[in-house]
Amino acid sequence: MPGRRRPGIVGGGLRWTWWTGPGGRVWGIGIGPTRAGLVGSGCLLAADLTWTSLAHPPDRLWLLIWFVGLAAIGVPLPGAANQITLLRAHLAAFALVYASAPSGLIALAWVVVLAGASDVVDGAVARSLRRSGRLGGALDPLVDGVFFGAVAVGLALGGAYPAWLAGTVLSRYALPALAGALLLLGRRRPRLQHTPMGQVSTLLIGVLLGGLALFHGLGYPTAALRWAAEILIPATALATFVNLFWSNRREILGAGSGERAAGTPRSGTTP
Repeated sequence: MPGRRRPGIVGGGLRWTWWTGPGGRVWGIGIGPTRAGLVGSGCLLAADLTWTSLAHPPDRLWLLIWFVGLAAIGVPLPGAANQITLLRAHLAAFALVYASAPSGLIALAWVVVLAGASDVVDGAVARSLRRSGRLGGALDPLVDGVFFGAVAVGLALGGAYPAWLAGTVLSRYALPALAGALLLLGRRRPRLQHTPMGQVSTLLIGVLLGGLALFHGLGYPTAALRWAAEILIPATALATFVNLFWSNRREILGAGSGERAAGTPRSGTTP
């Protein structure tokens, strides 16, 4: 039967807990809650449930499963900045609902504005509290991908623009995440922060998708904005892939792998 319970803080601020038996043998290990995680997840889940009860969206069961799952993910995350970042994953469900319905496009534009504001605020909070790190650097682009992927898929389902463009937005975030996971499995250390082109790409995606939603909702012509999206989104996605490859060329090509296998830390960037 497990004996002593020993908490610790490792891995980017995550609180790990392990149980030891006689002779110090480890019987079990888990990730424990943080104060910021409990408060942040509680507030976000309360907001999710309030919106669900007021907006009466379709497929509420799946939305509730999504919200509860996100709350569970948020509980062990340390720091206020990471909780603000995770807000965009919650907003992704709002965005998908509003984007797929013509009557919800103006609301979608406001959701995109709120998501953009959270992207600015989380970085400012992390810098002010001096809590920037690899965990936040990895979480930020991942959550951006979830949010803008939901917006893109919803707009495509609603006929705002072609499905191939939604696929481009999804690929813009999914391919770097997959490449990073493969590098980690290969015991290499990809750089975990936005690249300059990644920031430009995310900004353009937010402006163009939000603009399309607003223009559609207000009944304005969208041909020029859609034309711009069909050119700029793929172009900046391709430039982001090139920037990511160059930033991680040593990890991808295997140069210096012995140094990283030995655990020598390096700072750097992801999508």
